[in-house]
Amino acid sequence: MSAPKKALFNWSSGKDSALALYKILQNPNYKIDCLLTSVNQQFQRISMHGVRVDLLEAQAKSIGIPLKILEIPEMPTMEVYENVMTKTLSELKEQGISHSVFGDIFLEDLRKYREDQLAKMGFDGVFPIWKIPTHNLIQEFISSGFKTIVVCVNERYLDKSFVGRIIDQDFINDLPENVDVCGENGEFHTFAFDGPIFSEPINFEIGEIVYRKYEAPKNQDSSNKACDTNTSDAFDYGFWYCDLIKK
Repeated sequence: MSAPKKALFNWSSGKDSALALYKILQNPNYKIDCLLTSVNQQFQRISMHGVRVDLLEAQAKSIGIPLKILEIPEMPTMEVYENVMTKTLSELKEQGISHSVFGDIFLEDLRKYREDQLAKMGFDGVFPIWKIPTHNLIQEFISSGFKTIVVCVNERYLDKSFVGRIIDQDFINDLPENVDVCGENGEFHTFAFDGPIFSEPINFEIGEIVYRKYEAPKNQDSSNKACDTNTSDAFDYGFWYCDLIKK
């Protein structure tokens, strides 16, 4: 029997990452050597999710896998993002890591982009929850004992009342029909704080709920931005964030 392939896991701190990690840890073909997370360099929070770094570190400690933080500037261009990622992957490749695991579900363009970028570095992409219907995934997530809180919502899809809520059956029932139950289209983001991958729950309290709207770049094409603002009307909408404070 061949030795398991050394892999990094792209950890967002949310529910899809948690379930994908749960599944890949049960696969004897892979050994997860580290969690890799993009963090806003200026604010020291997880990109788009807005979760504080100390809570990210608490997750990694409870999971028991080393954490590697990828610091990127606010609203980076694709060139800046890819340069930082290339440098990080080069360092990990020297450690014998050859595979990169993601919690993506059904965004074909995103998967192709990831695989194309990885191929340049000699990495293979792994997608443990790919094409599993999101209604099935969210039910499996809940029934497996995971717990997660909504930390960010896009006002294009959801109002302020959804941020700060625990995802349960009531939350699912309250979602509008045009919103994916896993938020795969960027409708909402979450922070996973308990479940079978954690040795102990992450202890936090809910802080301030804030509204933030991103400004469109003045001199650059917004399609060249490495954040999930890739639609023509992306900058017409704001985001509600729920701050979580480590206890």
